Amino acid sequence: MKDTIITHQRRHLFVAAHPETPLQSDAFRADPRIAQARQLIAEALADHQSKLTDVRPTGAAAADANQKMLDRFGKARGGATFWPYLSAGLGNGPFVELADGSVKLDFIGGIGVHGSGHSHASMVDAAIDAAIEDTVMQGNLQQHPPSLTMSERMVKLACESGANLQHCLLSTSGAMANENALKIAMHYQSLKHVGQALKQGGQSTNHDGKADRIIAFDNAFAGRTLALAALTDRPNYRMGLPLTIDVDYLPFLDPHSPAKSQRWAVDELKRLLDRHPGRYAAFWAEPIAGEGGYYGGSHEFFRALCEPLREAGVPIIFDEVQSFSRTSRPFAFQHYGLDEFADIVTVGKITQVCVTLFGEKFKPKGPILSQTFTGSSSMISCGLKMLDLLDEAECFGENSQNMARHEYFVSRLESLQQKYPDLIRGPYGEGMMIAFTPGDGSFDQAKTLMETMYEIGILGFVCGADPVRIRFLPPPAITTNDHIDAAIELLDQSLQKFAGLIS
Repeated sequence: MKDTIITHQRRHLFVAAHPETPLQSDAFRADPRIAQARQLIAEALADHQSKLTDVRPTGAAAADANQKMLDRFGKARGGATFWPYLSAGLGNGPFVELADGSVKLDFIGGIGVHGSGHSHASMVDAAIDAAIEDTVMQGNLQQHPPSLTMSERMVKLACESGANLQHCLLSTSGAMANENALKIAMHYQSLKHVGQALKQGGQSTNHDGKADRIIAFDNAFAGRTLALAALTDRPNYRMGLPLTIDVDYLPFLDPHSPAKSQRWAVDELKRLLDRHPGRYAAFWAEPIAGEGGYYGGSHEFFRALCEPLREAGVPIIFDEVQSFSRTSRPFAFQHYGLDEFADIVTVGKITQVCVTLFGEKFKPKGPILSQTFTGSSSMISCGLKMLDLLDEAECFGENSQNMARHEYFVSRLESLQQKYPDLIRGPYGEGMMIAFTPGDGSFDQAKTLMETMYEIGILGFVCGADPVRIRFLPPPAITTNDHIDAAIELLDQSLQKFAGLIS
């Protein structure tokens, strides 16, 4: 704890405008009463966490009160929650206690948000940093030094193997990070076409000077704003909404037929570029298909697409809101060796505060980017600590723990596939993005198994379409093989019950 306190002091002292002049804020943070409070909280947390080491069923005494809260919540929000999940506010690694008295093994983590599991001592300590800041939020007119630190760290991570991403804009959600990426690309392309037209005596190269179309992959998911709902390949998600962007889709890499699917994707890309010359504002790509089913890409597949896009002058956006931190490198575009093609990159979820990274030439010429809320002070402080924890856990590099755990998880899933050949099959995802196809791959059977898993005590979620799959996002900073073994045991129990339900 003493070392932690010193780290907090040093972090704030180095950003002081005049280090020779003591700041009252530094004296406050160094106050021994703050240190004592931290120590007491850490000790109390450890004591109570020690009782949460395995799953347990719903408690009879708490079940009724929990259901009443769920009913009230459904009324307040205009619809029931997806699960009867209300956290009790405490956890221990991947184990989380719910308000109904149960304890679950959480291998979905709020869809990838809780990268260090629940109630991690370092994250609690980082939240204390934020709690004693002078404001609860940071934004366009209220920036704190941690915002600078987060921005510089993300730029350094993104550029460490050659990507040209010098700028970073923080935002409150993955949707806003993606919205900003679209704005940057469209702004850049439109101004580029205006410049080309002026050079050619006022003659536009694409009839009206607009670059307003996007190329994406089948089953793409980008978010639920008006623009992102139009980009997302889910008609139900834009029910009753206007289409704000024209989007054309390419097939993604098929793990069962990689060469053929790559050829189809490249042929379709070239057809689209010929059909709409100069009209594409960006190519939108998740390096690993997220909501689309946790299918991995490859260097060869993406290079075959990115090279003609480069020739056509179409900016390339890598959406890493879900994939950041889950492969052999911090970014999946680095994992696949695509640094030279990364024009704009988005990050979210596990970093708490979300990020849009972009190169110098994409720096907007007008005031199209701003934010009243960069994010809460807690988001930014915990995001910085999350980056530390990922490094400490050796998630990346030649001996990447992410990939080692992936291989172990896959080996355990393959043993279940041999035991239940009609109930579970791969492919099993990439890195710490794990998925499998349950039963016949229908939504009804996937939902049945997911609900059965919830009842048994393990949290996963659906993704994909034709087939629908079940996914896991284990917290990369703390997951162990023992946790994976516990997940496999619970999944085994769930598959046994699932077999009876669908027979």
